[in-house]
Amino acid sequence: MSAPLFRIPGPAATDLPPGVTLETILADLADDQVAVPEDFEVSDLDPSELVEQVQRAQEHGIDLSVVVVDSNPYMDSQLRDLATAVGSEDGGTVLVLSPDWVGTFSDTVDRVTLEAAQDRTYTGDTVESTTNFVDSLLEPSPPWTLMTIVLILVVAAGAGLTYLAKRRRVVSEPVAGSGDGQVAPGRTDSSFS
Repeated sequence: MSAPLFRIPGPAATDLPPGVTLETILADLADDQVAVPEDFEVSDLDPSELVEQVQRAQEHGIDLSVVVVDSNPYMDSQLRDLATAVGSEDGGTVLVLSPDWVGTFSDTVDRVTLEAAQDRTYTGDTVESTTNFVDSLLEPSPPWTLMTIVLILVVAAGAGLTYLAKRRRVVSEPVAGSGDGQVAPGRTDSSFS
């Protein structure tokens, strides 16, 4: 049987960074929610500092896991795929850091907040990046509901004022024949009869 001439596009398989296996990451996360490769070459990285940030997040109700990979993958989306794969197995919020890129996943934090926190992680320092990420997640978010209600009220008030102004203009316009020499509707001029 020959191969098809064209391939029907479908969902792509999860694409993890080279040399990374989900099983290894999950086993490493099991004890302290931090996974750092044994041969990681950043000499000033102390995994216990990452554990402190994970614990700080947990104290505020965020189930955080931090995964560090030792090199940048071919595409930055591979880090997001890894975060999604870990989150699908473990749940919670997952931060994956490579030397230059970041990937995140969360089943509890909304995507806007997650991406805002992710934007603050591009520092090149694993501990600082993790600290910034946790800080962003713990910051109070804008009161979106209140802001939406206020905006709706302002728009409604503007529409109401516009309606009243148009209505007032119609009422104040002179009616044809009402004292300015014109015949009012429904009346006839009987001066010639």
